[in-house]
Amino acid sequence: MKKLTFFLLILTPLLIQACQGTGDSENKNQKASMVGGEDANKAVTHLTAEEFREKVVDYKNSEKWDYQGDKPCLIDFYADWCGPCKTTSPIIADIAKEYQGKIHVYKVDVDKERELASVMGIQSIPAFLYCPVEGKPRMSSGIGQSKADTRQMFKDNIEQILLNN
Repeated sequence: MKKLTFFLLILTPLLIQACQGTGDSENKNQKASMVGGEDANKAVTHLTAEEFREKVVDYKNSEKWDYQGDKPCLIDFYADWCGPCKTTSPIIADIAKEYQGKIHVYKVDVDKERELASVMGIQSIPAFLYCPVEGKPRMSSGIGQSKADTRQMFKDNIEQILLNN
């Protein structure tokens, strides 16, 4: 019994230290992989409600849609637990890289930004808001039958709604 107690006293601090050392990097890597890797993190911006009001529209102080951005944007309303959101995340990251400099690509976590999701009328996820510089935004939800269909859906909507091509 003394040997077991001695063993546990020595082993417990080592296990605690080992577990604490990996948590932050795992979370960071997991978050980065969800949006398509470290490079994609530069192309995709996660928004809080406050940042949304600064970069997209100040829904608290304005009764009409007055887009604040200098380029059109695509906003992905998602949740970490959502299967289709996980499917679209790397596609969104690739789209962000492909259209970098032409549009902004934002992500809003609906679990963290419940008020914003409510104000924007998000009832199911994933939901995507396409905001042209001038004119009214358009909302779409759901994904295609395949990753290729989903990617094409984004490209078509970006070209038609945001870039007027």
